Amino acid sequence: MSAEHVPEKVYSVSEITRDIKSVLESEFGSVWVEGEISNYLHHSSGHRYFTLKDSSAQLKAVIWKFAARGLRLDLKDGLMVRAFGDLTLYEKGGYYQLRINRLQPVGVGSLQQQFEKLKAKLAAAGLFDPERKRPIPRYPAAIGIVTSPTGAAVRDIINICRRRAPMIRLVLRSTRVQGAGAAADIVAAIDDFNRYGQVDLLIVGRGGGSLEDLWAFNEEPVARAIAASAIPIMSAVGHEIDFTIADFTADLRAPTPSTAAELATYDAAAIVSFLEQSQTRLPAALKRIVGEYKQRLSRAIESRVLARPEVLLESSYQCFDELKTRFRGATESYLLYQHNRLEMLAQKLLTLSPDNVLRRGYAIVRTTDDGRIITDAASLTVKDQVEITFAKGRRTARIE
Repeated sequence: MSAEHVPEKVYSVSEITRDIKSVLESEFGSVWVEGEISNYLHHSSGHRYFTLKDSSAQLKAVIWKFAARGLRLDLKDGLMVRAFGDLTLYEKGGYYQLRINRLQPVGVGSLQQQFEKLKAKLAAAGLFDPERKRPIPRYPAAIGIVTSPTGAAVRDIINICRRRAPMIRLVLRSTRVQGAGAAADIVAAIDDFNRYGQVDLLIVGRGGGSLEDLWAFNEEPVARAIAASAIPIMSAVGHEIDFTIADFTADLRAPTPSTAAELATYDAAAIVSFLEQSQTRLPAALKRIVGEYKQRLSRAIESRVLARPEVLLESSYQCFDELKTRFRGATESYLLYQHNRLEMLAQKLLTLSPDNVLRRGYAIVRTTDDGRIITDAASLTVKDQVEITFAKGRRTARIE
């Protein structure tokens, strides 16, 4: 049979994938790879999925649950690591990945370093202070949207706003949200809305992505434009686990664009329902209140008080008389107590009086020259002159 009639080998997708996997695994075996972690996911199964990247390329990686048991690193986006494992091909997805067995930290990735440095700088400048935050309007008439016109984020925001409050006017400022020039475009959009001045709230954001995809919202000009805006700003960048500098600077952070639309609007249907119910309940409530007051007025008209107004004073008169009687009794008791106390003190004073002591036969001896009272005979000498005071009268004497 001639060569041109030999049938060509036709591979199925599974066959060619298995062959590539075999070549890949046998050629490389176990290798060390250094790179920055991005798109990190800790799955509920216990497996860890992420991407290792450098400035020029990226490589998917996985750490199976059994291999992660001895892991001591707190894995997160931006962490520089050195990973040891086997290159393999994930047949179902059709891409190759590094199956990691060991992991060592190298340092923090350049983007994450920039993020932390700028975050610290702006925090020190007061851009994140709660006192600077402006309140989000409860019932906005118009909402401005700063995002890409083609992404899922804008569709989610519009759909939810239309469902919840279709009367709110939505104004979209088409904006680049990724790549070169995106940060400058976001700043320009915020400035445009402030000059426009006809919206009550701005939603600034985009859908999810890697740290690089969201980087425009980590630029300092964007943060300062958000802080300088006269219009309150709600950030809505990425997924719930994504945090950007814009989130810290904004007046309110929404975990996702959909949540931002929920937080920015009110449930118009619920309000209309409440007003309709109130319209029915209000006349009935007013009728009931008027009826209650009519009954109270009728009872008051029929009461003895209005027939004889002096009845209102009768109890006051009686109370006054009782108080007057109690006051008089209390006053008399107090005066009697003070009188008895005074007599008792007077009796004590009389008992201790020097005159009363002298009447019992005692005398007071003083020196005639200086009037000193003598209490000790030894203090006198022969020929000293003394004066002796008796209960009645005085006499002088000389010591012999």
